[in-house]
Amino acid sequence: MFMRKILILGATGLVGQEVLKILEQRKFPVQELFLFASERSEGTKVFFRNQEYEVSSTYEEFIGKVDIVFGCLDEALSREIIPRFKEKSIVIDNSPAFRMDPEVPLVIPEINPHKIKEHKGIIANPNCSTIQMLVPLYPLHKKAKIKRIFVATYQSVSGYGKSAVEELKLELEYIAAEQMVSKFEDSVFPHQIGANIIPQIGRFNELGYTSEEMKMLNETRKIFDDDSILVSPTCVRIPVFYGHSEAVSVEFENPISVEEAKEILKNAPGVILCEKDQDYPVPVQVAGKDEVFVGRIRKDFAFENGLTMWIVADNIRKGAALNVVQIAELL
Repeated sequence: MFMRKILILGATGLVGQEVLKILEQRKFPVQELFLFASERSEGTKVFFRNQEYEVSSTYEEFIGKVDIVFGCLDEALSREIIPRFKEKSIVIDNSPAFRMDPEVPLVIPEINPHKIKEHKGIIANPNCSTIQMLVPLYPLHKKAKIKRIFVATYQSVSGYGKSAVEELKLELEYIAAEQMVSKFEDSVFPHQIGANIIPQIGRFNELGYTSEEMKMLNETRKIFDDDSILVSPTCVRIPVFYGHSEAVSVEFENPISVEEAKEILKNAPGVILCEKDQDYPVPVQVAGKDEVFVGRIRKDFAFENGLTMWIVADNIRKGAALNVVQIAELL
């Protein structure tokens, strides 16, 4: 097994920390490990395989010295930093910066692993809500071909990062003490999130869709390599710490029964099927799990060839960190 020199950009964030944990859990062949984060994290000590590593706030020293780079930065920093590594390293980027670049493969290992070999130094990790929706839909798509997807997401605050988790904790403390919750000056969200829901994730476009919703449309088409698929998404932030949930209705070109769908999903890679209606998955039960959980599969009354289902996954794990490590393993 080849040992690799690894760099994690954004090593102290939720996704970067989860990447470290998964690399250790899956015994990834790390020869040397380097960690980068913002100046606030300069000198922070991180333990990996019983060894202490120090976080650096300068990345230039690592250019040309590592084999694989895990990008766990925001979009703006990714656009600035990641192109500087792609000539001599392979970057697996978790941000939206390069997902729709035609030169960059957008990969879910359970669906299109063959795309990895097309990389030109950068491989993009899809959006968390897209990943968990498509992992179970892809085997159904191969059987009956998807025409349209209607999806409403219920997304946890961890999708926005550590600051959002801390904000929800603080608001819940205020609510538990029966104190008024006012919007904090440096709030992550446009409204109070504690004991509330917000039907906005990202910026609105001229059609009234948010950037998160457009990701689900555009990324689905790219990953499935089919621009004819229609996706109607509504993305909602809810006061849950970890785990995204999705109510998904799908129209297929060809007939597919509930029984056929369940049989396919029983054997689908990366999927756990909850067969009984009352055994539906919920976020607190899937936190820390690798798989995408599917339950409440039933015939959709609106379509002749339609199914409706409930999909839940840990957004920090399979929706981000695990998927990038799986890509690295395939490399």
